[in-house]
Amino acid sequence: MIDIRRLQVLRAVDRHGTVTAAARALHLTPSAVSQQVRLLARELDTELLHPEGRGIRLTSEAHVLLRHADELSAGWERALADLAAHGRGETGRLTMIGYPTAVATLIVPAAARLRAERPGLELVVGQYDDAAVHEELLGGRADIAVTVPVPGGPAADDPRFEQLPLFQEPQDLFVPAGHPLAGRAAVELSEAARETWIESTDECHHRQVVQTACSAAGFTPRTEHRASEWIAVFALVAHGMGVTLGPRLLQLPGDGRVVRVPLKGEVAPVRSVFATVRRGSGHRPAVAHGLDGLRRVAAEVSASLEPAV
Repeated sequence: MIDIRRLQVLRAVDRHGTVTAAARALHLTPSAVSQQVRLLARELDTELLHPEGRGIRLTSEAHVLLRHADELSAGWERALADLAAHGRGETGRLTMIGYPTAVATLIVPAAARLRAERPGLELVVGQYDDAAVHEELLGGRADIAVTVPVPGGPAADDPRFEQLPLFQEPQDLFVPAGHPLAGRAAVELSEAARETWIESTDECHHRQVVQTACSAAGFTPRTEHRASEWIAVFALVAHGMGVTLGPRLLQLPGDGRVVRVPLKGEVAPVRSVFATVRRGSGHRPAVAHGLDGLRRVAAEVSASLEPAV
């Protein structure tokens, strides 16, 4: 018998390359990570880590074990699902997390409905960066994450997760009030080819969306300004420093100095929004209730996102 949580720790060491990096991702101390791997090695009566210089490397036995890790983890989640399904799933704790816009527009409304419909279910909501939500899921600190594809994120067929589509969210063009495009009902993205563009400061989803969308429209954006927070991006747009793309559900400042212009045409960009869970966990009653609540809210949100014509 082994503790499945220790197997998750070994997976983290393999994925992140060092005990220190794995500890950071798991919110543990390096000594706690090392201890968990040592206990796992003792349970299996085999060596899993071998010193190499000032660091460590995984042994061949560890790699043999990791080849079975995804199947073991999914099987464990299915066992938990079967156990939880024995009851009605009306009690327990359900944690849902996501990026800021998802929290405001999807997770909080879904959680509020679930709280009214299932008062015995303890609901916890959290906001995390795109890069952190999958680690929170794998670490068992969250049950459902609302996610969008991000560079370096899990692939659609990642064996650790189930990524369930919620809706497609259009991306809009943000321009300053008084801009020649500001009064238009909808524009082609190519009409902004000569504009100065604002992008994120790092390799995040926003930067990828801008680069990909502009390339599809036949031009490379001339980027002169970068910012990592929307409050800074909106300040740059409001003062005429450039234009940018942003999701339809993103709330604009209330002063009217930034204008949202819908995009039309075959290359009008959209982003896919998913509810992501650990593979095998979606049938646990509390998780299933959470997914159902998110789907209902997402259907209403999607209906409100009128496409540009």
